[in-house]
Amino acid sequence: MPQVASPQNQYDLAIAGGGLAGGLVALALAELRPEVNIALIEAETQFGGNHIWSFFESDVAPEHQWLVEPLISRQWDSYDVHFPKYSRSLNNGYRSIESENLDRRLRDKLPAIALKTGQKAEQVSPGLVKLDDGGEISATAVLDVRGGGDLSALEFGWQKFHGQMLRLKEPHGLDRPVIMDATVEQIDGYRFVYCLPFSDREIFVEDTYYSDDNALDIATAQKRIAEYAAMRGWEIVEIIREESGQLPVIYGGDFPAFWEKNAGVDARAGARAALIQPITSYSLPMAVKTAIMIAEMPSITQQTLDKILRDLAIAHWKNGKFYRLLCAFMFLGAEPEKRYKTLEHTYAKNEKLLARFYAGKSTRWDHVNLLTGRPPIAVSRAIPLLLKYK
Repeated sequence: MPQVASPQNQYDLAIAGGGLAGGLVALALAELRPEVNIALIEAETQFGGNHIWSFFESDVAPEHQWLVEPLISRQWDSYDVHFPKYSRSLNNGYRSIESENLDRRLRDKLPAIALKTGQKAEQVSPGLVKLDDGGEISATAVLDVRGGGDLSALEFGWQKFHGQMLRLKEPHGLDRPVIMDATVEQIDGYRFVYCLPFSDREIFVEDTYYSDDNALDIATAQKRIAEYAAMRGWEIVEIIREESGQLPVIYGGDFPAFWEKNAGVDARAGARAALIQPITSYSLPMAVKTAIMIAEMPSITQQTLDKILRDLAIAHWKNGKFYRLLCAFMFLGAEPEKRYKTLEHTYAKNEKLLARFYAGKSTRWDHVNLLTGRPPIAVSRAIPLLLKYK
C-alpha cells in the first residue's frame, strides 16, 4: 500500500540522499510504516545512481531478506576466488542488485510527492533540509545519507574500480561469480578482476585496485578489461553499461573527530556514518540493518533518531577494530605489489569463518585463526601495527 502523500512541504521524515542507504530506509518504512510521510531527496534524476551492488547471502539476516529480494537482478549459490597460490570455490550465496531496480521499486512503492529527484540537499539541520536552489523541506526528523562527507579525521586507502557489462559473441563459460581474480598483474596496489555472469553471454567485468590514492584512469581500466576478456577468449560484441567508483578503505583515525567534522544532525546512515564493511567498503549489509531499525522505531523524532543512529555508528566503529587492523596490514604493512597476500591468507580459511568475516560477525577464535599461519606481511612490520591498531 503506497504511503499517503504529505500536504505542502511538511513531512514526518526527510531523507537527504537517495542512494542505496536512503532508498532502503524509504522502502522499509513504506512496507512497515506506510503512515509515515517521507521526502526522499536525491540530487540526480535517478535514485541509486549507476551502480551494481553485491552482497553475500550470509550478510543479511534471514528475517530481513524481504527488503532486498525484490531488488535482486541475479543470484548464485557459490563463487570463486583465484590467487597466485591457489583457486577456490566457496558455497556462500552471492546476490547482485542493479541500481535501476532500486529506482523502479521506489517509484512503485512511494507516492510521487515523496520522491524529489534533481534536488540536491545542500545543508541539513534538525527539522530542515536546505536545497541548493534555495528551497527548503521541513520535517519532524531529518536523516543524512549524503555520502562520506569530510574524511580528514580518518586514516584510509582507496578501493577504486571501473566495470563494464559486456555482451559476448559466444558463452563465457562461467556459472558463478569470480569475486577476486588476483592472478592478474599487480599494479597500483592490490589489483584484481571481478566477474559477474548475468547470462551466458552477458558478464560484468570490473578492474579493481586497493590503492594509496583515488586517481582512476578510466581509459587504462577499459583497456585492461579488454585485455582480460581477450585472455579468457571472450570476444566482445557490445559494452552495455559502465560504472566507476572510489571508496575509502578505513584502517584508523579519530572517529569522534570525524563525527564532529560532519555536523548537522546525528541521524546519519551509510557512508556518512562510516556504516561500511571495513575490508570491502560494502555498505549494503549495514544499510539493510539500519533501514529495518528505523522502520521498527515506535516513534520517529529527531531526538530518538539522532540517538539510535549515533549509538549504532559508535558500536559499528568499535566492532570494526579487528577488520581495520587487517586493512592496516594491507596498506601499511605490505609493499603495494604484495598486498594481495593479506586476502590470499584470509581466503585459505574455513568457509563459515569467511561468511562471518564478511558479515562483520567474526568471533574471537576467528580473529586468532586469521592471524595464525605464515603471516602475509613481515613480523617486523606487523608488530608495530598490532600495537597501534589493536
